[in-house]
Amino acid sequence: MTSGYDIYSTICPVREHNEWIRANSNARQQTFLCTAPKTAESTQLTIRVIEGFFEGQFQINDTPEAMAYWQVYDRTADTPLPAGKWSYNPGTGAVEIQATPWHQYTISFLAWRVWEEISMYNHVTNNWDKERLMQLNPYNPQAQEYLKKYMAEWCEARPRTKVVRFTSLFYNFAWIWGANERNRNIFTDWGSYDFTVCPEALDDFAKEYGYPLCAEDFVRKGKYNATHRVPDRKKLDWMEFCGKFVRRAARELIDIVHEAGKLAYVFYDDNWLGMEPYNGHFSEFNFDGLIKCVFSGYEARLCAGVPVGTHEIRFHPYLFPVGLGGAPTFSPGGKPGEDAIGYWMNVRRALLRSKIERCGLGGYLHLTKEYPDFVEAMDSILKEFHAIAKLHDSGPPQALKPRIAVLHAWGKLRSWTLSGHFHETHRHTLIHLLESLSGLPFDVEFLSFEDIAGGVPEGIDIIINAGEAGDAWSGGAAWGETAIVDSLTAWVYNGGVFMGFGEPSALAGGHRFLRMAHILGVDIDDGEYACHGSWSFTLEPEADLLPEETRIIAKENVILTDSSTRVLAQQDGVPTVTANKTGKGMGLYCAGFSHGPGSTRLLQNLILFAVGSSMIPECVTDNPLVECAYYPAAGKLAFINNSPTPETASCTVNQKTRTVELKAHEMKIEEV
Repeated sequence: MTSGYDIYSTICPVREHNEWIRANSNARQQTFLCTAPKTAESTQLTIRVIEGFFEGQFQINDTPEAMAYWQVYDRTADTPLPAGKWSYNPGTGAVEIQATPWHQYTISFLAWRVWEEISMYNHVTNNWDKERLMQLNPYNPQAQEYLKKYMAEWCEARPRTKVVRFTSLFYNFAWIWGANERNRNIFTDWGSYDFTVCPEALDDFAKEYGYPLCAEDFVRKGKYNATHRVPDRKKLDWMEFCGKFVRRAARELIDIVHEAGKLAYVFYDDNWLGMEPYNGHFSEFNFDGLIKCVFSGYEARLCAGVPVGTHEIRFHPYLFPVGLGGAPTFSPGGKPGEDAIGYWMNVRRALLRSKIERCGLGGYLHLTKEYPDFVEAMDSILKEFHAIAKLHDSGPPQALKPRIAVLHAWGKLRSWTLSGHFHETHRHTLIHLLESLSGLPFDVEFLSFEDIAGGVPEGIDIIINAGEAGDAWSGGAAWGETAIVDSLTAWVYNGGVFMGFGEPSALAGGHRFLRMAHILGVDIDDGEYACHGSWSFTLEPEADLLPEETRIIAKENVILTDSSTRVLAQQDGVPTVTANKTGKGMGLYCAGFSHGPGSTRLLQNLILFAVGSSMIPECVTDNPLVECAYYPAAGKLAFINNSPTPETASCTVNQKTRTVELKAHEMKIEEV
């Protein structure tokens, strides 16, 4: 306390209030849950409402206010049952349904969340023997007054605290646990707003927006409101409603912190919903700093782009006995030093592109005593972190042409993310692309379909669209808008490049499955062309385009639309990479993408090829395992070896070529 350092204290506004919550049980947080479908074998069907859910996390909310929002659905007929067709028995916790035999039924109900999810995870992971924490509902008026009083007293009790770190704010990302350990994780989504509901808020929403929401708007046939689903107007309105409340209620707490002479930082994970940093309103919170835990490069870029004075990243692994995947970390069999270097390899390349001012760790420091390899690894990581931050102090690194935009249904709102960490979203092509892009020497921005309906914004050279048919990343129903297709077609004809991965622009029901097939030069046969012939082709590879040993797995049923499409790569007779010149521009198609050094170099090559540039221009090394960044104002060139083996690489800057030899994972900074 007398060391002279600023004291950094953490607070979670919705936790550590069990005594108050027990006295005000109506101020607990809630969520809609949907039971698993159950088949009626007769005209009577009984469904135990909480069955299948982890009862340590949930309790049924059968208050009159909550019951008004319950719904019983005939999923076979896809219709809700009227109130007279079902009844709830509070003694058994079951719903009795007047059913149609052999139809399937679900119950959508409001449940109290009685164990705060991060506390729950930490208890299970670390075998905590302490009180289970609940979370209060800040939308409750009594809770709001209590929180303001609590915040003022908390600040007064910590006169030496300089930085107050909010461990997020009010609403956790959706994390629904199951009763059966074989399916413990029923649903998880980092960007879902499922945990923000309560009857009072739903009532106020209906008054403000002029229409009501129901349980089905949240449970969506039991699939919930996952971020990879294209958002409808109801979800966007609810997010806007929640955001306005969170900004108002949080600002009251932040003002108290500032009035106490302290800085306010916020942790950009856990209870972060309503705190959208890319919606244009983040500055209204008046935070002084933002902290983001990072496994990957795209998460570092996500943090760095938020409009706030200080950006901080929290490294992995956490100082916990067991890691997020359940594997040992700081426990027998764990290799935390190795883990730390692995994560740093992902994050470091992104830090070369965007500045982060601070870094840290979380968990129990005493665990590191038995792991000197971790201490040694962190010593090396911290030295490199501060060296990179110093490079940024003089100015940003040099970016190459072209300027890239990623196009999906969320646009800027979901910049540099999908719906979770890499270990949660690895199956999606786009997250692999973002991870590779996070360290490449190009400027990247994010566009929604609304952004391009009237024309592509000035300064964009390449648009990337990647995803699966119907998801938010490919775009789904947005491709049914003629204005979207017209806008992009005109843009390509005038010199733009449309680059598609996986099932870009996919929408069933049109004359093409891929609505941009006329630009890409390929389509995907969804069964409609079973009796049609297909264009044969001769492979026309581009020199140096595909790094050695880079393999792209073919996507089934990819076909050429005409003879002019150039096939740059193929697998078993199926095109995997194609180019199609259209007017002054080009369409590029790649069947899939999985992040790695070779794939990252392939992506960089495709971008450069699309604009007619050399595959190895200035500020790019000749070795895919080694990347570099040039800081012209500092007159320095940073090389990083992303490989566990020694590597040699050359790079040309200002028409002078430099060659470096790097040890495994080494970074070197050269004067230019």
